[in-house]
Amino acid sequence: MSEYVDCHYARTRADQTRRPFLDNTLATGTVVIGGGLAGLTIALELARGGHSVVLLEGRRIGWGASGRNGGFCGPGYALGHDGIARIAGTETARELMALSREGVDYVADNHAAFGMPVDPRRRGHISARRVPARAELERYRDKMAALGLEVSVLGVEETRAQLRSPLYYESIVEPTMFAMQPLDYALAMAREIERLGGKVFENSPALSTGRFGISHLVATPRGKVSAHHLVICTGGYTSRLIPALRRAMLPIATYAMASAPDEGLLESAIATPMCISDDRRAGDYYRRTTDGRLIWGGRITARTRDPADLAALLRKDMIEVYPQLAALKIDSAWSGLMAYARHYMPQVGKLDEGLWYCTAFGGHGLNTTAAAGGLIAAAIADGDDRYRLFEPFGLAWNGGPLGPVAAQLTYWKLQLQDRWAERGVAQKRERHA
Repeated sequence: MSEYVDCHYARTRADQTRRPFLDNTLATGTVVIGGGLAGLTIALELARGGHSVVLLEGRRIGWGASGRNGGFCGPGYALGHDGIARIAGTETARELMALSREGVDYVADNHAAFGMPVDPRRRGHISARRVPARAELERYRDKMAALGLEVSVLGVEETRAQLRSPLYYESIVEPTMFAMQPLDYALAMAREIERLGGKVFENSPALSTGRFGISHLVATPRGKVSAHHLVICTGGYTSRLIPALRRAMLPIATYAMASAPDEGLLESAIATPMCISDDRRAGDYYRRTTDGRLIWGGRITARTRDPADLAALLRKDMIEVYPQLAALKIDSAWSGLMAYARHYMPQVGKLDEGLWYCTAFGGHGLNTTAAAGGLIAAAIADGDDRYRLFEPFGLAWNGGPLGPVAAQLTYWKLQLQDRWAERGVAQKRERHA
């Protein structure tokens, strides 16, 4: 029986329920493979519409990246608006950005419905720059305003009043993002699916899929499910069950840690409850929790094995930014595998009649699992074709065995560029000191 990886979210989760494994044969309208946030969203929306649905999770609900991430839910995509527009066109880019905002609202609405509403005093996201970038940020602010997304620019003094680090210069503030306990949210979704009549099974990995007439068949170690629709939502832990999906994603590791509670010490460095990140490639992202802890993440890599000194590496990153946190004790550190596509966009679509996929949410924040999951549920339930917004971002080949190598080399190159730019700023500051 699989257990949760030892991390802050698993330690503090409110729901200790153990769900059954599938041990019989079922027939249903839709079977969803993958109990992360995308799969849970699809199952929940189908159950809300009165449709029969079965969700199969190979380990525990929210076991993967959905239950181990930074907990940021805000609008946007990893590729960015300009990149989306170059590939899909300006109008599609505008619709996708609006869809990402809908995803944020959906997650916030669910939190309220589940009795754990988002605190409006803790909303917002500061994206800080490690090199001066006032003009660039003002251009970005104006571009986002044209798309209906209001952001503001903080100068150096305003930024450092919130984030007391000499490494930061200007920053952008996006007001709608919020932080969440992602595993608690995933478990609340599973409870609601079950309350509405859907079936949720843990420790039930899909071993094979096939067709029998118009039905899709899924076999697990002890049971089978037949369904009119099959949806694959397996993320960074995607197996070769559906080869076309495995060939189109790269498992990318990211790391996080949680501190012991120390409200006073954290206040001396981070004087805001907002979510925070910097502009480095594979940069730092962090936030203060309501119980006085710090969640700190970063260090994206294509190597999927954990370093032996993970907590020490992340602590070193933290102290580089905030030397005043040197005495902060670390309670836990963990990793998770995200699914990335080469085009840095979610992979959402249809492989065959009744065979859907909804995956590759690495780097986007939790809004896209909600937005994309809702599109697939609407396509199954109502024939809605808005999922086609993601068609320009198809199942591009991941590069095979060389894909992770190429990805790692790319990350190293970008990180060197970051360090070079920051070194130039530091040298200029020293000359003028």
